[in-house]
Amino acid sequence: MDMNEIKEIFFQECEEQLAELESGLLKLNDGDRDPETVNAVFRAVHSIKGGAGAFGLEELVAFAHVFETTLDCVRSNKLEPNQDVLKVMLRSADVLADLVTCSRDGGSVEESRTRGLVKELEALANGEAPPAAEAPKAAKPAAAPAATPTDDSGFQPIPFTFDGFGEEEDAVEQFTYEVTFKPARELYAKGNEAALLLRDLSRLGEMSIACDTDQLPALESMDPEASYFGWKISITTPKSEDEVRAVFEFAEWDCELEVKLAEVSADEELPMVPVPFDLSALDEEPAEIVEPQPKAVAAVEAVSSVAKAVNAAVEKKESAAAAAAAATQNNAVAAASSAGQTIRVDLDRVDRLINLVGELVINQAMLSQSVVENDTNGTSNINMGLEELQQLTREIQDSVMAIRAQPVKPVFQRMSRIVREVADMVGKQIRLVTEGENTEVDKTVIDKIAEPLTHMIRNAVDHGIESPEKREAAGKDPEGTIKLSAKHRSGRILIELIDDGGGINRERVKQKAIDNDLISPDANLSDEEIDNLIFAPGFSTADKISDISGRGVGMDVVKRSIQALGGRISISSRPGLGSTFTMSLPLTLAVLDGMVVTVAGQTLVVPLTAIVETLQPEASAIHSFGANQRLISIRNSFCPLVDVGRILNFRANQANPVEGVALLVESEGGGQRALMVDAIQGQRQVVIKSLEANYTHVPGIAAATILGDGRVALILDVDAVVGASRGQSLKPEMSLAAAG
Repeated sequence: MDMNEIKEIFFQECEEQLAELESGLLKLNDGDRDPETVNAVFRAVHSIKGGAGAFGLEELVAFAHVFETTLDCVRSNKLEPNQDVLKVMLRSADVLADLVTCSRDGGSVEESRTRGLVKELEALANGEAPPAAEAPKAAKPAAAPAATPTDDSGFQPIPFTFDGFGEEEDAVEQFTYEVTFKPARELYAKGNEAALLLRDLSRLGEMSIACDTDQLPALESMDPEASYFGWKISITTPKSEDEVRAVFEFAEWDCELEVKLAEVSADEELPMVPVPFDLSALDEEPAEIVEPQPKAVAAVEAVSSVAKAVNAAVEKKESAAAAAAAATQNNAVAAASSAGQTIRVDLDRVDRLINLVGELVINQAMLSQSVVENDTNGTSNINMGLEELQQLTREIQDSVMAIRAQPVKPVFQRMSRIVREVADMVGKQIRLVTEGENTEVDKTVIDKIAEPLTHMIRNAVDHGIESPEKREAAGKDPEGTIKLSAKHRSGRILIELIDDGGGINRERVKQKAIDNDLISPDANLSDEEIDNLIFAPGFSTADKISDISGRGVGMDVVKRSIQALGGRISISSRPGLGSTFTMSLPLTLAVLDGMVVTVAGQTLVVPLTAIVETLQPEASAIHSFGANQRLISIRNSFCPLVDVGRILNFRANQANPVEGVALLVESEGGGQRALMVDAIQGQRQVVIKSLEANYTHVPGIAAATILGDGRVALILDVDAVVGASRGQSLKPEMSLAAAG
């Protein structure tokens, strides 16, 4: 594993740590004071700092160090995490995320942002009120690592002795701790090194050390992967016991560790021999020692032998996990320890597996079709075997699709930052509440819902929630609330965005639509139709263009993005009480359950999630409306009847409804339509194939699939067909008749 691969692992783990950091800070912001929540936040920043130090990312290390110091004050109850403190920490988490991104992709974070936050964090750590954000110069982080040359591996060699690290700048209280450290075999197997842990420990203060070699066997019986040495350490430092233990945080479960406050008088000598030690011992070049004592020489040789044994084990096993752990020290060890539960797999490999399973489903369907056509009695052993094969194929497909399933939590957490930033820009107080963060959906869907959600969140903050003054005047809490929730329903994922703002001003929306020539002045629209006008291209109620909204592209982009995912979006609003935006999305973009139907001799697939029920129309239930419109009576209500064959230009004249079948469907606007088809062939699961990637875009068609008999069937775009029935053009010059 080369350095670039190890670095990529580090940045992947940074994403997980940043998510943990954001989640913990939001819990604290909501009043959670569980010490474990504070510890989780501290560990996230500590892990990022530790890994960044291994790769020489000095700017990231320096900022993380100051952030970590302030969090440690919260952890030790020296700093109360009130709303003002957490506001600074949430902004610091945003900057830390930006620094990680810049370290990975290149670029830099604006210096004024980091400098101002460093100043605020240091003030909080010192028990002072945070200074203004425009403070001209920030104090230099006390423990920011100095720039040192790097070796060929990309790591920074750190000069190291046990003689202390400079003089004390201030007279602060010192503590002496006795540390007993005995590594287990597993510590070395994961690529850790005792010498590196001892080096990190020595950075906390002045340290003396003695090596315990009592368990060292004879050379011929030595196991190169075993652990024989232990260390007794005395360290004098201003740090707390927790900070001493933090050095061993990611190795504590792989060693015997005891840390206690020493009870030794000032004039009593410690019962151990100080060992001069230099990291060059790890490079098999021992530093020159003047008149060494026998025990000191033995300790140096012991540490050197440990390093050689670890290196030999790593070379022998050629373990990528061990190499990653040795490179990133802290957080990579934790990842390696959980390798039995999780594994990182390249997404392309998963996609190839899914494609192969899709082809397996198609071939299984073809085989079943052939056997059915050639078997007269339908009770042969082959048929029974095929039924079992079909069940197994479905289970394999479901299991493979579950590999790509991911919770929506990362996307929801990203919205928290957007709410904070936009609310600050417009001077509003807004709190984001999330529910159902662990609801799982296909990764492709996860990646593509971030943009429409961002548009909707910005729109809700800018337009939906009123200013604090208006809310107080209306008897509301000055702080507005936006709720983002996700849940599974009927084989789809339902995402709701609810705000408690002023709701949609329908009179203003209608007037803006008239002014923009989107509707005629005498148009008679329902409340639902007026609400949906905000999705019209170019529509905006903003009086002026700003950095947040007002260019008339946001909600149009949202609608098109959701439709491109095979989803629907609807609005419900109550004036003065707020609005609810509901997105219904497929759980996966790879397979779907559909109804196979026949229309004018063509085979189509209608997504099952869009179908409410199927009907066999009777002549008495069909009613004419206008010049060429028809309605069907369903349980004392009337629903528009849409001839799919006519809409798609499969035929010139409308078919007789009594001779066909009606599919009652729900469209993205929330209304219902009855789609007329000639016949239903059956229900089956189909593998989605992109029509645009293999041919071109066909209006009214979402994708294609291959049926069991080898025929290509087109998957109907229900929303586009319903839209065409309302007067929207499907571009007849690109009809399916031309597509063949």
